[in-house]
Amino acid sequence: MNPFPLAAPERRTLRQALACATLAGLAAILLLALSGWFLTGAAIAGASGAAAVAAFNYLIPSAAIRGLAILRTGGRYGERLLSHQAALTAMADLRGRLFGKLAAQDSRTAPDLAGGDASARLIGDIEALEDLVVRRPSRPASLAAACFAVALVALAGWKAALALAILLAALPPLLTLAARRLTTRPAADAAEALGALRTAFVDYAAARPEIIAYGLAPRVADTIAELARPLDRARAALARGDGVVAGLLAFYGTLAAALVFALSEGAAPIRALALLAAAASVEAMAAFARTALRQASVEQGLARLATLSALPGDLAPSPNTAATPLPITLGAEQLAPGARVAITGASGTGKTRLIEALAGLRMPVHPLALGDTPLARCTADALRRQSALAPQSAVLIAGSIGDNLRVARPGITETEMLAALHTACLDTTVAAMPAGLDTPIAEAGGTLSGGERKRLSLARALLARRPWLLLDEPSEGLDAATEAELVARLRGWLDATGTGLVLVSHRHAPLALADRRIDIATL
Repeated sequence: MNPFPLAAPERRTLRQALACATLAGLAAILLLALSGWFLTGAAIAGASGAAAVAAFNYLIPSAAIRGLAILRTGGRYGERLLSHQAALTAMADLRGRLFGKLAAQDSRTAPDLAGGDASARLIGDIEALEDLVVRRPSRPASLAAACFAVALVALAGWKAALALAILLAALPPLLTLAARRLTTRPAADAAEALGALRTAFVDYAAARPEIIAYGLAPRVADTIAELARPLDRARAALARGDGVVAGLLAFYGTLAAALVFALSEGAAPIRALALLAAAASVEAMAAFARTALRQASVEQGLARLATLSALPGDLAPSPNTAATPLPITLGAEQLAPGARVAITGASGTGKTRLIEALAGLRMPVHPLALGDTPLARCTADALRRQSALAPQSAVLIAGSIGDNLRVARPGITETEMLAALHTACLDTTVAAMPAGLDTPIAEAGGTLSGGERKRLSLARALLARRPWLLLDEPSEGLDAATEAELVARLRGWLDATGTGLVLVSHRHAPLALADRRIDIATL
């Protein structure tokens, strides 16, 4: 059973696709059958002499053949157009819902899904499900075409019709059995190998500067090739299964045609009609073969997508109103809303861990509280509404500079974006770019330097308008003059907005933003 039912508009579109597929199937059967009758009748008339040729009416059958060919082509086009429209619309909605599930998870307790694995599920697995939707109209249309073929063969006698009906009834389970034996294991191997390969690609892409700097590209290429081999083997096995099933269909079509011809009765044109109708009926049942071959991959995709669908909660829309500021407790220290504090201590003592815990990204290891609630018991949504984080390693999305700023909250204007960029000392750089805010950047920041990426991340945090601003090494990678200007502008922004600040920095200049310092060793 498909755990992802289609919405009413997609179901309606698929019903229209089914009508087109049925029309195409019936037209294809009748086209081939009528062609067999017509050609045989014309040949007999030609062999019988001029009088028989003159008496033979070839205009109506030839016109019917042309009309059926047009009808078959139009029906197939309509089926593909409508079924793909339904599938693409449904899968776009499903991708959005499943991504919302992932985004709504509390990162402190959520299952560990690497970026590549999540990508494999949201892309490859949904494509398998999309294939299932696209093929949905073809099965009942194939059955209708097969029944019509049996009715046509009945013109040549009940024995031939009964033999064809038995053969066609046995074909779907035979195809399903053969496909399961040939594709179940390779489909599972392919899904697992693709997830591992995507994960490796994502990880290596993030580390490409180091890979290039240290001359590791050949080693990485060998690793990628090694990871790709199981996928190649699995896909080769699936291709072999496809070939075996195609051969089975060809044999089955020959068998059906021979058996029907042997059991047919009546004139030669009727027997030719039955022969070609039988061959066409097996060809029409190829939809069952395609579905059976894809079923194992679809089931693997459904199982992997079901783990995403079963995740608790859904992504709630960002609130349009600011959250009520709550105090933060760090050990014995309580920070009132609007307070500015710097967390100090040696490297490796957990300062970044503390910042990320306040942002709701990791479980706390220090005694922390938000309001009167220990941090570990706060919901991820409550923590997100209280704090905006500019992390030590800036995380950007593939898109434009403006796209990266707009994710902070709904309804951000261009004026607000330019003001935030000014506070982050990035406005002059963006203004010098030909496309300005529309300048595209890649997922890792593209041509932006490390300091520019951090300042873009900082501008995004400012735009979020949360009660607390969490900064982790905000001036890292900046020269002294730019750092001093950044600190001055941030101080002005904090004064104007009354936003609280929790800061981590090993550089001296940003520490001037804090009213007091807390050594993490005392928590």
